[in-house]
Amino acid sequence: MTDLSSINLNRLATFVAVVEAGSLTAAADRLGLAKSMVSKHMQMLEQEIGVGLLLRSTRKLSLTEAGRAFYAASKQLLKAAELAVEQARSGSESPQGTLRVACPIDYGLIVVSPLLAQLRARYPALKIDLTCGDHIIDLIAEGIDVTVRLGKLADSGLMATRVDQLVRWLVASPAFIARHGMPRTPQDLPPLPHVALSVLAQPAQFSLTDRAGKQVDVRMLNTVFSSNTAYATRAAALSGDGVLCGTTFSVKDDVAAGRLVRVLPDWTLPESDIHAVYPATSHVPQKVRVFIDALKAATAG
Repeated sequence: MTDLSSINLNRLATFVAVVEAGSLTAAADRLGLAKSMVSKHMQMLEQEIGVGLLLRSTRKLSLTEAGRAFYAASKQLLKAAELAVEQARSGSESPQGTLRVACPIDYGLIVVSPLLAQLRARYPALKIDLTCGDHIIDLIAEGIDVTVRLGKLADSGLMATRVDQLVRWLVASPAFIARHGMPRTPQDLPPLPHVALSVLAQPAQFSLTDRAGKQVDVRMLNTVFSSNTAYATRAAALSGDGVLCGTTFSVKDDVAAGRLVRVLPDWTLPESDIHAVYPATSHVPQKVRVFIDALKAATAG
């Protein structure tokens, strides 16, 4: 039986880097080591545990069956070691290590990225690894510390903290309103040129509710511009292309500055929550707590 005390964590980290980088050369570049040193680490690791982990060929590198299982276990061991270090440092006022964050593209670029830059300025010992994408990321498999998710959460064994409210407004440019007139009722909307955010389940359909609780379903009939990013749809709305159903985090500054105006401001669109989601552990790392607190403070009000 393998003596676990003889296994060097640096070799485990090198093995994980080789698997994730796809080659010894790429792993060496990522780790800042010579390729020969990475190869030596792999040879010694296989000798220590007594099984082959990697299948090497001239064209690619792949895992043996034992290697696949050992990779998953190595990720967990490295995460546990990182957590142990974090717990030991928890008495420090300054978070340290690498904070790995994942979030949707638009929210990441508009809200999270500037916030992380502020955290870096405040905590110089903290490093940031930000991944932006609109697919659901497996936090455990990808080694993510915390992710931001918009809308309803799926059932999981993860922890979640509400950090903001996801609110949408109907907006258009002053030039567009001058050409087409200001809509007075939801029934005025369908024939108007429309700018659509295509990542929504129904980009051209939405429900409006007035202050008395009356709900009206609207289907836009003339989508003239569609994109999967809030940046592009905002630009189209600013140029006067059409009415946009935009998230407040992407358009509120333009409304405040008069570059965009709210359409039917007495009618509201359905709202949902924004959560910070992180692995369930007995000790939430300080760097995660700092990020969540900063995000809640930045989005308050």
